[in-house]
Amino acid sequence: MEIKVTALQQEDREQWEKLYNAYAQFYKVPMDAQILDRVWQWIFDPQQRFFALIAKDEAGVALGLMHYREMASPLRGAYVGFLDDLFVDPGCRGSGVVDVLFARLKEEAKANGWPFTRWITAENNYRGRAVYDRLAEKTQWQTYQMASE
Repeated sequence: MEIKVTALQQEDREQWEKLYNAYAQFYKVPMDAQILDRVWQWIFDPQQRFFALIAKDEAGVALGLMHYREMASPLRGAYVGFLDDLFVDPGCRGSGVVDVLFARLKEEAKANGWPFTRWITAENNYRGRAVYDRLAEKTQWQTYQMASE
């Protein structure tokens, strides 16, 4: 299977929504049209340093997606990359889609002058973590979240 990764385009909306809805279901996060519209707007807003990649097969069928952004790293006095979302259609897992997506992300990080790209994942995302252990270095940092209410 030939896999091509490109920046998300306006004509990809329907396929992107299908993948992003499946991603939200995977993490058991409610998804609605308002959230989809907002994220779509961020992707195409030139004022946002928020980006999206989509992987497609030779027939143009979407197989996976990545959302990533620029993030300030004050201790480094530099910007770095942050991978927010990664999803590969379950029927395509193990076919190399994730490797092609990460290869393109690495190119994008280099083009943006980011020394690295960081991400978090769920503790129980064992399959994903096996890929990440192969492609990246696990950091020492634990993640916390404090509600504003």
